[in-house]
Formats: sequence, C-alpha cells, structure tokens
Amino acid sequence: MMSDGYYYYTSKKSDDICPDVCGQQDSPTTLSMSRLRCMLRGLDFKTIIFLFVFVPTFIVGSYLHGQKITYFLRPLWQSPPKPFIEITHYYHENVPMENICKLHGWGIREYPRRVFDAVLFSNEVDMLKIRWKELYPYITQFVLLESNSTFTGLPKLHNFIINQDHFKFIEPRLTYGTIGGRAKKGGNPFVEEAYQRVALDQLLKLAGIEDDDLLIMSDVDEIPSAHTINLLRWCDDIPHVLHLHLKNYLYSFEFQIKHRSWRASVHRYQSGKTRYAHYHQSDYLLADAGWHCSFCFRRISDFIFKMKAYSHNDRVRFPHYLNPTRIQDVICKGADLYDMLPEEYTFKDIIGSMGPIPHSYSAVDLPSYLFENPDKYKYLLPGNCKRENG
Repeated sequence: MMSDGYYYYTSKKSDDICPDVCGQQDSPTTLSMSRLRCMLRGLDFKTIIFLFVFVPTFIVGSYLHGQKITYFLRPLWQSPPKPFIEITHYYHENVPMENICKLHGWGIREYPRRVFDAVLFSNEVDMLKIRWKELYPYITQFVLLESNSTFTGLPKLHNFIINQDHFKFIEPRLTYGTIGGRAKKGGNPFVEEAYQRVALDQLLKLAGIEDDDLLIMSDVDEIPSAHTINLLRWCDDIPHVLHLHLKNYLYSFEFQIKHRSWRASVHRYQSGKTRYAHYHQSDYLLADAGWHCSFCFRRISDFIFKMKAYSHNDRVRFPHYLNPTRIQDVICKGADLYDMLPEEYTFKDIIGSMGPIPHSYSAVDLPSYLFENPDKYKYLLPGNCKRENG
C-alpha cells in the first residue's frame, strides 16, 4: 500500500472463509474460535454431527476393537491352510498290537522303536508331571531344555531345578540342559523361540538319539496319549513325520474348544535332516491322539506370567487384562483372556465359535494320572474353576 510516498506491507494473510474475522485484534484463542465458527457456517447439521460424533467414535472403536475387526475379516484376506490327510486312529486295550497296526495299514515290528520326548520348559510344573507320568512306560529318554529368560526377554528362574523333587521318577532317563536367553525386552519373541528350538536339537544329540528313533515334538501342554506312542513305536511303515490331532482344552479339562490342535508331531529321526520345530511339517494327521490343555495353571500368578512371557504377548493390549479378578472371572466363564475372536477362516465358523466355551461335564478318557491324584489336580477337572492366588 502506498501512502504519502511510503510503501506499507503486511504479512498477515486474509481469511478466505470469513474475511471479517481476520482484522480482529483479539487473543489467539478467541481468534481460533471465531475462525472455527466461520468454518462451521458452511456446514449443515448432519455434517457437523458426523465430524464431531461419528468420526471420534470410529477412531476410539478402532483402537479398542481393531483386533476383533481384523480377526472377523480374516476370510477376506487369508485363505485356510492346506487340509491334512487324516488317518483314522484305531485302539482298544484288549486287541493285540499286531491287529491294531494292520487296521492302520501298517506292519508290525519285531521290537519297538526307542522314543525320545523333547520339550522346552518354562513354568508348567503340573502339566509336565502329568505328561511324563502318561508317557513314562514308553519313553527311552526325556529331554528338557530350560532358559533363564522368557521368549519376550523377561528374566525367569530355572523352575525345573526348583521343582526337581517332583521328577525323581525320571532321573535315570533324563537329559536336562540350560541355555542363556538372548532376547531383549521389546525384541521379536519368535526369534528367541527359534533359537531355543535349535539348541534343543543339540541337546537331543547329547541324549543319544539315532536314526529311526521316534522323536516327539510338542509343547509341554500338548500331551500325546500313551497308547498313541505305543502304537507308533510298534508299527512299521508309519509316516516319517506325523502330526497328532489332540483334543483341545482351555484352562482345564472342563472347557473343550472346537479349534483343532495339530502342531504336536512325531518324527522318525533322520540325522542331518530332522529339525525341532512347531509348525506344519507333514500332510498326515493322526486322529484323537491325546490332549492339549492350554493355560491350565493352578495359580493366577502363572496366568499373568505366561500372558507376559510367551510369543503372543502382544495380545495383552490393555493393562486391565492382567487384573487377577478379571482373569478369575474369565476362567470360570470359559471366555477369552485377550477378548479376541476365534481364529477361523470362514464367517460361518467365526460366528459359530463366538462367545464363551460351553462347560463339559465329561471326564472320560483323560490322562490317567489325574484320576490317580484327583485331590492334587482337582482344579483341572470339571466343576472346579477357582484358582489359587499368588
């Protein structure tokens, strides 16, 4: 602007939406509110409601329930895994083993194979004892590896050593090893898990495993039935790698879930080829071969420890998930600790599996050691959902 020979320039921008506000000398807060009112003059009521109600609600809802939305939409972005070739499982205690092997299409051996049971151990003391009592008659060598940290980098005690008095019955057949954890807090837990499984391969060699010995690869809480292992050690021509279809339970043997448990496997060991792993390694699946009892702990503190320690600790999205009162309530309802939808691959299966797990009142065909010690393991039997504190 020119005035009396002088040129005056102002850097203040004009407001295209509401020019009458721009010249005001009010405080920045007042000016901002005035501009906001000017902007809203051009919007109708429905648009304002959308901006100030529905948009924030959508953002908050996505934060709180984004994982549920993703799981519900799984059929749109992920196809189901390749189906297994399921092998019918024949068994009766009064039928000779030769006949049972023949029913499976297998021959009978002159003498049984040796069997090695190898596990990574964290804090599942009760489940380990139930597992080893079930398998004891048929295991040549029990192999156990324990780390001083969890997969997520949390320090932990050597719980097997602390509780070794409970396992004196297998001492003559035990190969035990420890390993220093490499995981750092915030690191990838699956990397540490893979590292420990490689170390277990080395421990198996120290235990004396040889070609064509049977090797059980499964987590502590994935328990093959004794008669399954006896079948596989006596029968000839069984697959080199055979997955086991286990009855799947959550919290105790009261809550049986539909989602199949198949990761446990039995291998005819091959030097230089067999690697300890916990994923799909064969197309063959033997039906009704045991039990998987996940989060089957005696104490609430053990639930909290595992939720923070195992590879899927990212599912603890909110601190209140670790509240002891909430955890106890979830256990008795048969609900999900992480408030997640079921991991299914069709909308029909997802909707059909939603909600708490139905209570089961059947305690037929469970590990025999439970019935031999019902008072000690009462919390694992139907009708006993209360857990110990601490």
